[in-house]
Parts: sequence; C-alpha cells; structure tokens
Amino acid sequence: MSALTEAIARSFTTREKQPPARSPLRALGRRQLSGAEVLAQSVATTAPAVSMVVLPVTMLTHGRLLSGMITIIAATVLVTLIAFCVSQFTRRMAASGGLHSFVFRGLGTRAALTTGIAMLVKYVGSAVMTLYHGGQAAIALLGFAGVHVDKTFHVIALYLGIALLILGALVRSVRFAALAILVVESCSLLFIVGLMIVGGSGSQQAQIVPPTSGHGLLLTALAAVFALAGFESAAFFGPEARRPLVTVTRTVLLTPIICGSLFIFAGWAAWSGRSDTLVNAYLHGTATGVSPGVVIALNVGLGCSWLASSMASSNAASRLVYSFGVERLLPRRFASVHSAFRTPYFALTVVVCTVLVGGGAFAILGRGEIFDDVRLTVRGAVIVAYALVAIASVVFLTRIGEHTPGVLAAASCGSGAGAIVLGDLVYANTIDHAYVAPIAVLVILTSGTLWQFYLRRRSPKSLLHVGAFDSPETEDVLPGAGVFATDAAGNIVLVGEPTAGAR
Repeated sequence: MSALTEAIARSFTTREKQPPARSPLRALGRRQLSGAEVLAQSVATTAPAVSMVVLPVTMLTHGRLLSGMITIIAATVLVTLIAFCVSQFTRRMAASGGLHSFVFRGLGTRAALTTGIAMLVKYVGSAVMTLYHGGQAAIALLGFAGVHVDKTFHVIALYLGIALLILGALVRSVRFAALAILVVESCSLLFIVGLMIVGGSGSQQAQIVPPTSGHGLLLTALAAVFALAGFESAAFFGPEARRPLVTVTRTVLLTPIICGSLFIFAGWAAWSGRSDTLVNAYLHGTATGVSPGVVIALNVGLGCSWLASSMASSNAASRLVYSFGVERLLPRRFASVHSAFRTPYFALTVVVCTVLVGGGAFAILGRGEIFDDVRLTVRGAVIVAYALVAIASVVFLTRIGEHTPGVLAAASCGSGAGAIVLGDLVYANTIDHAYVAPIAVLVILTSGTLWQFYLRRRSPKSLLHVGAFDSPETEDVLPGAGVFATDAAGNIVLVGEPTAGAR
C-alpha cells in the first residue's frame, strides 16, 4: 500500500485518545500574512530611503568615495551570506522569537538569551532613533507650513500623537500595519530615488560638515551593515505567514539583495556627484540654495521612511517580547494577545511606550554625545547577533546531518568579518576615550550568561520553554500519519512518523 493508504488505515485504528497538540504561538493567528506583507515588514525595517541619503552623507563627510563604494559592496555580500545562514533555519521552522529561537537550536540557551537581548537592543534602539528623526522631519514640515513647534509641550504632543498612531496601527492588525508600511516606504523610496536622479551632477557641490571622528572607514562600514540590518525581521512573523517556510526564506534572502542594490546605487550617486543636492538639502535645508520644494519633498520622503521603520522595528520588537512571554522568560502578561485583532497588545504597548520615552527625550533634551553612543551600541548589538546566528547555523546543520561546505564558508566569512568590525569598534572607541559603546557591547555579550544564571535560581522550569516555535497541530497532520507525544516541558508535540506497517 502507498503511504497515504497506510495513513488512512491507521486513522481508523482504535487507540487511546490524547489531548490535541497545539502550537505555542497559535494565539497570534496562523497563516494570514501574504508574501508581499512579510516583505514589507522586512524592507521597511531597513529604511532603504533613509539609508540612500545617510550613506552618501557618511561617505562624503569622511572623504571615503572609492573605499566607501567598496565597503558598501562588501557589506552587501557579507550580509547576504548571513541571510543565507539564517535561511537554513527559516526553511525548517517558524518562530516569533526570530534569531533568538534559531540560535537556541544551534548553540543552546546561553547564546540564545544573548542573541535575544542583542536583537531587542537593536530593534528598540532603531525604533527610538527613527521616531526621533521622523518627528524632527514632521516639525520641519510644519515649519514650512507656518506652524512652529518650538515649545516643550508642543513637542511632547507631537511625539505622543505619532506614537499613538503607530500603536493603533500595530494593535489594529498585523496585516493593516504591513500594508501601511509597504505604502509609506514605497512612496518614500520613489521620492528619494527620483530626487537623486533629477538632482543631476554639477547643479550643486556638497557642503559637508567636518567629521568628528578620524575612523571614517569604520563608520562607513558600520553604517553600511546597519543599513542592511533588519532583513531578518521577517522571521518574527513566520508563525503568521501563510507559507512560512517558503515566504520568510525568500524574504530573508531577497531583502539584502534588493536593499544592497539600492545602496550601491546611492554610493555611485555620491561618487558621481548626483547626490550633492540631496546631501545639502539633508544637512542644510535651503541654506545652500536648494529649492524649498526639494527640501520639502526630501523631508516628506525621509519622514515617512523613518516613521515606517520605527513602526516596523516596534512591531518586530513586540514579537520578540511576546516570545519571551510565551517562553516564560518574562512574565506571562507579555504573551497576552488581543481577542479580536490577534496582536500582542501588551508587548506592543510596552515597546511603543519605551520608544516614545527614548525618542521624546532626545527631542526635548537634544541629541548630544549619548545619541551617538546609542547608535554605536545598536550597531554593535546587530553584529553580535549576526555572528552568533552564523555560527549556530553550522552547529545546527552538523547536528542534524545536513551540513554543507557552502554554509560553512558563508558562516565563516560572515562571523569572521563581524568579529573584526566589532573588535575595531571597541578598539576605536577605547583609544578615543569613549567607553559607553564598548561597555554596552560587553554587557550584551555577557547578558545571556547572567540571565541564564538568574533563571536557574529563580525559575528553572522556564529554561525548558526556550526556543518556542510554531509546531504542527493535530489538525495539520492526517490522522495516522504522525506520532504525537509529550515533550520535556509537558506539551503535546509531533515527534515523528509511524513505523512502516504499524497498525
């Protein structure tokens, strides 16, 4: 008999009934996001429209045109290799914990907790910075309209209103948020690319601000890597995607290629002088003779891209916090899901409020050196997480007997380059007597060990739930075609196929 015939025959066999298997992530609403909606989340997190302006500014500020171009190309290749390592997990499992859950499969609890904290720092930090910049763009646009937001109360009201809109969109529906992000980011990208093409070369010469650091190549490399960071945010929505193992994998692989191509184009524009008008409009507004229309269009494009990125980063961070709640690493309250909208409203509220406090504080008190320290810390956290997931992919595939030389080469290049850049970041800041970023990176590297030690003493059972992923439910498997059993945490899970000829 065929396997299907045998499964049907076994389904009629009388056996002891057991409770149905349920995915630990089913509350989010499984199989609802399309491929375009997952791609929108991933692309918006990288904020390509903003990066297409920031990268030329960085290159011109530090006088790194040729080396900057090479650095952007190298960063695109290396991040794509990291994406290839991540895809080894996404094609086999879907988890709202993203890289945190993947690293657990390869390197265990301690590395998984470190990765989780690193990614939380990355997404919350990114959301804070993009909310701040988006609010500043909105203030500039209101200024052009004759509305001056110059009092503390007005600034607080503006940022509070933006945060409430973001929270409302995210709580309303993950699909609604994805579509809103897609529309906003697409319009922003069209603005920036159009202005870069229409600006032409020779119409203006970039008036750069003197650099505050002599480590131009390092800062360009960090900016390029961070511009591509966020491709993995699609993995947080695997349990909610219609075809998670296919959709998320494609998104993870395509996002760095698409965004990297745009950034290489932006680097070429800086090299050829076609970005000078944009750079002047970004740094000086109309002070260098750029027309008000260009400045307004630039602020609209960048503002939309920043706020879309803040929304996407907050969305990704909420899924990570939700996963911590499901895994009992945080109080179960964080795993609460809205009964109608199927979104983690409590985690979203906490994340967006945190982002509002951070972004609002910078808007009221000013950026100062702490803003640069936050930026460097976030970029360092990204590199830590990427290096760990690259190593984890090799260990994981070796364990299940599917290791290939291609994965080993990709993981070696990705993690090796990440370690070099991270080491250079710590060294450069140390010799400049700037210790905040190096200390923050050290704290992130040791956070997994400290968190695991705390959990072992206070809640050892929670360690059994780390790495939760969207497991098959009873309804997903043809009766008689699979064997369900109880795992170490007491959950009913699919453990394998029935033996041939079993009745």
